[in-house]
Amino acid sequence: MTDNEILICGAGIAGPALAYWLREGGFTVTIVERAPAPRPGGQTVDLRGAGRTVIERMGLMERAKAESVDQRGLALVDAAGRVTAALPADSFGGEGIVSEIEILRGDLARLLYEASLPDTEYLFDDTITALEQDADGVTVTFERAAPRRFGMVVGADGPHSVVRALAFGPEREFVRPLGLYTAWFTATDDLDLDGWYMMHNAPPGLVASARPGRLPGEIKAGLSFRSAPLTYDRRDIAAQHELLARRFAHVGWEAPRLLRAMRTAPDFFLDSMGQVRLDGWSRGRVALLGDAGYCATPLTGLGTSLALVGAHVLAGELATAGGDHRAALRRYDEVMRPYVDQAQQLPPGGASGYAPTSRLGIRLRDLSMRQMTRRPMRNVLAAQFAKAGNIELPAYGWGSQLRGRRQEFGV
Repeated sequence: MTDNEILICGAGIAGPALAYWLREGGFTVTIVERAPAPRPGGQTVDLRGAGRTVIERMGLMERAKAESVDQRGLALVDAAGRVTAALPADSFGGEGIVSEIEILRGDLARLLYEASLPDTEYLFDDTITALEQDADGVTVTFERAAPRRFGMVVGADGPHSVVRALAFGPEREFVRPLGLYTAWFTATDDLDLDGWYMMHNAPPGLVASARPGRLPGEIKAGLSFRSAPLTYDRRDIAAQHELLARRFAHVGWEAPRLLRAMRTAPDFFLDSMGQVRLDGWSRGRVALLGDAGYCATPLTGLGTSLALVGAHVLAGELATAGGDHRAALRRYDEVMRPYVDQAQQLPPGGASGYAPTSRLGIRLRDLSMRQMTRRPMRNVLAAQFAKAGNIELPAYGWGSQLRGRRQEFGV
């Protein structure tokens, strides 16, 4: 083990992005991932603000645009399918609720995975079971692989982070539930969306949604509901299907069709929505990145930008810290904290705005959405959306200045 060897847990968005930038700074990188291979599919994610800047600096923007999903905007519909409010994608300069560049999570993860090769070592179908730190490094115990030593470990393994649990403490101390549960899945159907992300609300706090996928006939569906904390077996998919079938049994629009598609979807996933809040994102030689450290929830539309920007900043600070990982992690916190605080601000109404519990609440929310498209309000909101997605992103002198340089950090 040398001090410049870094282990990343998680091969989603944040992990491979961090690996790419760490390799630019001369570090040796290993990524461990629970899944047996890069995860395909998934819902669409937004590329906006500083997140776009990071993708541009990686030279991936043209490929990301080529694989983006064409969406006209967000349309709210009633039980009969009539549009009650609509927000075109270009309403706020491409930075609104539906951004100008939307890409499937799996497609973006694949682009980042490929960009991190060939110099990144991947350990698929494995995970971390124990971390033991000392003055010189971290001894990592894996579920399958033999124990190894690293100079640093980064948890980029999502809101239910194993690394965070091992190094920081139990999940309940850091995750703030929003009282929302959401199931995402892919369906193949003839539902005519005409390029729109369509969403139907019903009391009490139920949301059925569908948006176009990248392939013809592919739909990315969502079923959300308000609820007090639930206890369920994450491995029992059939029981989760029944839970949703009961909740949405009397919901109109296309909910019955989505429930049928749910039962055969290959990528069905149910989870609670919650924000991750910590006072600091490092403990000694262990750091957190992306959703593991500062999940903002899909309601903000900034989770992908936070992951990309965080990866760029963390790698840049480590590469330019002159061998002092403590100073690098302090700077990581200082640079990212204002951006994270802003990005975690929920849209007006928060969970209630997304999933009103009464018919009156739904009507008032629809009225609010219609007002957002009026010119004076549109201009104000465009500025707010742009500000929320941006940060003055340091350059760090990436390129020949850092490439191939073996930075020693630690003691």
